[in-house]
Amino acid sequence: MTHPFPLLLAAVWLLSVACGSATPPAEAQSSNGGASADEPVATVNGAPVTRAELDELVAAEVSKLEEQAHQLRLQALAEIIDGKLLDAEAARRGVTREALERAEITDKVAPVTDRDVEAFIAANRDRLPADPRSLEPQIRRYLGDQRVAARREAFLEELRAGADVKVLLKAPPVFRAPIDLAGAPARGPENAPVTIVEFSDFHCPFCRRVQPTLDALLKKYPTQVRLVYKHMPLDSLHPRARRAAEASWCAQQQGRFWEYHDALYEDGSAGTDEELTAIARRLGLDLQAFAACLASDEPKATVQRHVEEGMRYGVSGTPGFFINGRSLQGAQPLENFVRVIEEELAGR
Repeated sequence: MTHPFPLLLAAVWLLSVACGSATPPAEAQSSNGGASADEPVATVNGAPVTRAELDELVAAEVSKLEEQAHQLRLQALAEIIDGKLLDAEAARRGVTREALERAEITDKVAPVTDRDVEAFIAANRDRLPADPRSLEPQIRRYLGDQRVAARREAFLEELRAGADVKVLLKAPPVFRAPIDLAGAPARGPENAPVTIVEFSDFHCPFCRRVQPTLDALLKKYPTQVRLVYKHMPLDSLHPRARRAAEASWCAQQQGRFWEYHDALYEDGSAGTDEELTAIARRLGLDLQAFAACLASDEPKATVQRHVEEGMRYGVSGTPGFFINGRSLQGAQPLENFVRVIEEELAGR
């Protein structure tokens, strides 16, 4: 069983992967339980509201909940399987499970030294409070727990390698959001088998943090992945991000979206017309056309359409991604993107 981080240390660790949240769409309802799509679920002045009409509205949120439930089942199933493997090995050796775990896990873990604690503090000083010494007991416990967990996983891998384990639990049906890609800026080949749609906010630090991951994906899959950008400024958290999004749309009209995109993330805060025009000047854009575009209604309308679309498909914070329509929310590590991409390439 995995060990939770100590609460105080968890508070300083990087647990968040998304910038706040937008106002969420309607709450998800329970799945239809096999009911037919044309079954009435309500009537209004005698006119029926069908199950299909209801499910279309909540499909994205219901799918997200079903996937979360599936992940919980997978985690619980893994614990059951690991427990059975440990019990079987203990029985084979003629010892108790506790004795087995002590001999193969606890007793094989090196103790945490003062030097280990010092190294952790040095590597994470910018994430720790002004007096990291006050956290030494929690750090020592955290490092010890990590070592025990790593040794436990290594031992279980040995047991799994010698056992016949088949996971038969089926994944829920995949919901694929039908994102409108028309007119959105994109990188990668149009005929790529995998399209990643990114809903992002230029002032969100997590959106900025995930950009190297996206660049790495495009390098890893140069002919197989296409990246499409959609605007999702979170007005309550970043009140000037919407204007930055509108400015990037104006840069797109001059064929310079990605250069402007990179400059905005590099700056991290540009949002006034003067700051946004300075970026346009630095990139050599036609400033007269840029100013006229910023003053028009079209960029405002485009950004708002993107926001409404993201919310409709369950994006409640940034960054939000859809890989061939499959939701993946937050500034995820590279391996999480790769897992879904490989599933898509394999024809899930």
